[in-house]
Order: sequence, then C-alpha cells, then structure tokens
Amino acid sequence: MAKYKMTIDLNILNHLGINLYSNVPAVLSEVVANAWDADATEVKIFLQPSEEKIIIEDDGHGMNLLDLNNKYLNIGYAKRENGEEVTPKYGRLVMGRKGIGKLSLFSIAKKIDVYSSKDGELNGLRLDSDKIQKHIKARNNVYNPEEILVNGITKETFGTRIILTGTKKNIANTEHSLKKRLSRRFSVIGETNNFSVIINGTPIKVEDRNYFHKIQYLWYYGDESQKYETMASNVEKVEKRPNVLDGGFKVSGWLGLVKESTMLTDDNENLNKIVLLMRGKISKEDMIEEFREGGLYIKYLFGEITADFLDNSKKPDIATSSRQDIVEEDSRYESLKDFLQNELKHLQRKRKEFKNEEGEKEALKIEPIEEWYKSLRGDTKKKAKSLFGKINQITVDEEHKKQLFQHGILAFESFRYKDALSSLEGISIDNLDDFLKIFKEFDEIEATLYYKITKERLDIIGKLKCKVLLENALEKVLQSFLSEHLWLLDPSWDRATENVIVEKQVSAEFDKIDADLTEEEKKGRFDIKYKKPSGKHVIIELKRSSVKTDVNTLLSQVERYKNTLDKFLRVRGEKNPIIEVICLVGKPLKGWDDTRKEERDRKQMDAADTRLITYQELIEGSYNSYKEYIDANQKAGKLMKLIHDIGESSI
Repeated sequence: MAKYKMTIDLNILNHLGINLYSNVPAVLSEVVANAWDADATEVKIFLQPSEEKIIIEDDGHGMNLLDLNNKYLNIGYAKRENGEEVTPKYGRLVMGRKGIGKLSLFSIAKKIDVYSSKDGELNGLRLDSDKIQKHIKARNNVYNPEEILVNGITKETFGTRIILTGTKKNIANTEHSLKKRLSRRFSVIGETNNFSVIINGTPIKVEDRNYFHKIQYLWYYGDESQKYETMASNVEKVEKRPNVLDGGFKVSGWLGLVKESTMLTDDNENLNKIVLLMRGKISKEDMIEEFREGGLYIKYLFGEITADFLDNSKKPDIATSSRQDIVEEDSRYESLKDFLQNELKHLQRKRKEFKNEEGEKEALKIEPIEEWYKSLRGDTKKKAKSLFGKINQITVDEEHKKQLFQHGILAFESFRYKDALSSLEGISIDNLDDFLKIFKEFDEIEATLYYKITKERLDIIGKLKCKVLLENALEKVLQSFLSEHLWLLDPSWDRATENVIVEKQVSAEFDKIDADLTEEEKKGRFDIKYKKPSGKHVIIELKRSSVKTDVNTLLSQVERYKNTLDKFLRVRGEKNPIIEVICLVGKPLKGWDDTRKEERDRKQMDAADTRLITYQELIEGSYNSYKEYIDANQKAGKLMKLIHDIGESSI
C-alpha cells in the first residue's frame, strides 16, 4: 500500500465551475468549443427565458457511456495528451486543453442535463448543483450524477444535447446579444469552416459582430484578412502589414481605428480592445491593457489578432486556469507583445499622417484659407498641414471648427513672426526697412488678435441683448458673468488684478453689512461684488430689475460698502485708495422722467465716485462701442481680412 496519496476535493467545482466565467456568452462559448472538437457541423442554441432554460444541441460524434465517465465527467481530462490533438473526421485542431471548461455551466445554471448518442448507444445524466454542494459540505469527494431517461432520442437526432435549467443569469434579452458576442468570440463560425451556430433558428454570421462598419482606417495581417476590408463598408484607408514575428511565428487578423471614440461603446460593451484568439476561439479579452500607451489614438483602437503559435500542444499551456487570460511571462507571448508594440507605433504615425491629409482637405474647403495656404512654402506649409490635422482631430460642429481654424492661423502666424524676430541679429543696421517690416507684422498680429477678441465679445453681448426683455434671467446672467468679464463695464478692464483671497476677505466684510440690512433693502439688492481692475478698486452692486429707488437711498447704501472697503484697504497698508462704485439697475431712479432732476442726481453721484447704469444701457453701450470698432477695422490689414473672411465663409 502506498505511503502517501493525493485527493481532489469536490470543492474545486466552486473555484473552477461556479466562478469560472461571469456571463452567458462566455459560458456557452465552452459548449460551442466542445462541439467544434466533436466534429459537429451544426450547433443549435434555444433560449427559453420563461422556463429559465437553455438548450444546446450539436450533431457531433457524441459520447458513449465510457466517454461520459472517462472524459466528460473526468475533471481535467486532457484530450490532447490522450492523442486527440486533431479531430478524426474533419482534421480540426481541437480547442479544448485543460478539461475544465464544462464546469463553467454551473456559473449560470443549477441543473445540467446531458444527453449523448454514439454508435447507437444512448445515455442521459443530470448534474445537480445543490446536490454537489451537499457532497462538498459532507466532505464526500465522490458524486454520482443521476441517470435520466432518453426516450425518443436517437443517434439521428443529434450527437450531444445539453439542457441548462434554473438559469441564474437573466436570459430574457440575451438572443441579440448572444449572437453578437458569440460571433465575436469565434473566428471559425460560418460556411468556410463548415461550422454553423444557430440561435433560436437564426444562424450566426461574421457580420453579427456589428463593428466592421465602424472602421475608418484598417490594417490587416495575413491573406485571409482581406475579407475584413469588404465588410468594412466605411473604411477610408487600408494597409496590409507583415505578419511574421521574430522566431518565424505568424499572426493573422486586423487592427482598426474609428473616427470617433464614442463609436467603440456598443450596448454597454467596450470595444476599445484588441482581442486575442487561438485556434479560432477567444483566449484573452483585451491586449491593449498590456501596453502603456498614452497617445490619443489608443482611444480609437480595436481589433482581433489570431496567434495559433501560442497554443502549441507540445509546449506548456499558455492559458491560465480561468481560460480568460494568458501566462504573461511566456517567451512566445512576449514576442507577440513586442510585435504589437511596434505595430501600434506604426498605427499612431499613420493616423497622424491620415488626419493631417484630412485636415488639409477640410481646411481648404474654406476659400480664404486655401488662398493663405497657397502662399506658404516648404517646411512652413508642412507645419500648417500638421496644424490642420490637429484641428481635424477635435470633434466639434462646423462653426466651432471655423473658430479653431481662425485661432490656429493666428497662432501659426504669431510663431512664424517670432522666428523672424529671432533673426533680427542677422539683419544689417543699414537696412532699416527689414526692421520695420518685422515690427509692422507684429503690429498686424496684435491688431488682428484684438479684432478677434472684440468680435467674440460682440457675439456675447448680442446674446445678452436677447435677454434684456427677460429681466429676471438677465439678473442671473450678469451676476455670474460680470465678475470675470469686466470689459462689459469698461473695455479697458480686461482682467481683474486683485487676488482671490483678498476678494474673499472683502466679501466676508460685505456679508457683515448684509446681515444688518432691512428686509426692504435685502429685497432691493440682488448681489454685490468687489474687483480691482487697472489699479482701481471697484464695488459693483446689482439691483433687482423690479426695484425703483431714489438717489439718497442709493448713496446711503453704497456709502456703507465704500467705508468698509476703505477701512479694510488701509489696514492692509494702502493709503488713500481710489474706490469707485457702479450700480446696475433695472429701472432709472425716481424722478428721472425730469431731465433736470436726473442731471442733478448724476452730479451728486459723481461727487461720491458712484456711477449708475441700467441693464439696457450697459448692454447697448457695450454693443455699440464694440460694433463701431468691428465696422471700422474688419478689413484693415491682410491678416485681419483673412480672419474676417474665414468667419463669414461656410464649410
């Protein structure tokens, strides 16, 4: 009697069965793979969600009693090591290797009925998850499946039928998804390999993968992969790539890039991955995660790579026990990764090249840009093409794309003239005209930039004008807009110079005043802000559009804020600070229907460094001043005219 013995606990089913896969397509893939290995030409899958049942039936060679016990029920039976490397009828390379895939059925069903017919011998058995669990708890390591009746079943009916009942996963909406995902998990399904998979009466086709039409740029490996070009109906660029790795290993398949990254989201499935297949079946869900690629292009990438050399029966099994990943340290896998790393770099370079070409075509649809582009030469033209390519990669509407072209050309011209400025050292002091030419070009850029800013401001004011009648809405718009865009009040106030901390401290002081306001005063005031533009301290008070006040009440209220700010600034060491108050009101002050009264009140406010502006005056005044500048300067200067013409053109 042997001194030592090794036993296998039935509890292994919990690890290799129930937790092997997490979804229905992955589980049924194991059954389909077994049918392929059984020389089946047809696999039928019937989904019966109302009965919580799935039936899988194939016309393969089936199993007799000896096969069921010695192979199917022998967990870990390695068919390849037992002379079953190639199927006897069609000479197929078998997919199965570890002999544990069948256990995955327990991850989606409570009961598994297996009927099989071979050489006229019919057999049926039932695997019951609950009963197996009882054996596990009782530490009984032998489980005898229940024999079930096989009445009405003949060899002519099928080879093997598996019925899953008590399905744990929701299969009510699985039919469409299953067709798509099984087609994506196998490359052998179809007439070419005499292997059909039929779901509820409908055969699965390669087209069911439903993603070839998304491909914009396609790279394929191996001659057979040309068929993908036919299915990629919207492909714009195609390239055949070498498919031989170091060591003589070969791959097949394809890599593709889509136009927009959102196209790689499909029914909650992320297509942004490179699937690895071996012997016609998926072996790794995603290889992109293997590469630390930071380029933008990676978000647009997907593909399928078949590497049968990884599944060599004469070498160690490269698949992990879960059958969903690869032993990464294997030298064969390292060789594949090195190959793909180089291919990804190639794709990145080619995408940039293609996008530059597209961007050039897109930009040159705009006539003013075409004229500008024709004037460029040599490297300058190449850089402009690259600029258009970058803009082309940003997904925006046509109006925004025009704006990007405008800004891009301005930036391009600015850098171009900076290069010219750096060459000033080489200009002779006797040639004053060369100096003046460069400085004039800078003046033109500055004027054009200001023109562009002014045009954009005018567009903003135009939108505000539309809200003048919606006074309550305008209050909220001005409240959020004014503090960051003081140019509405004064074109010279482009930016506030005071820091955020000081603004918060002043706001805290103002809050103390707010706490002491009467209810009537609180109703009248909408908001108060503090900014420091152009070295001047400015208090901006917004009155509600519905409130009509008088000059004395107004000055009394703002005086408190001025005194508080003056005290705060003096404590911080600023002597005699210049403080101005601007009051924005919806309606003129009381009595201002009398022009003499209005004149006296305005003088009184001027003496108190206080300005009063109505919402409408603010917007109309800003609009008219900016529009006057636009009208006077829109065609002054070659560059300014170019920017103006681009804005007026259509793509």
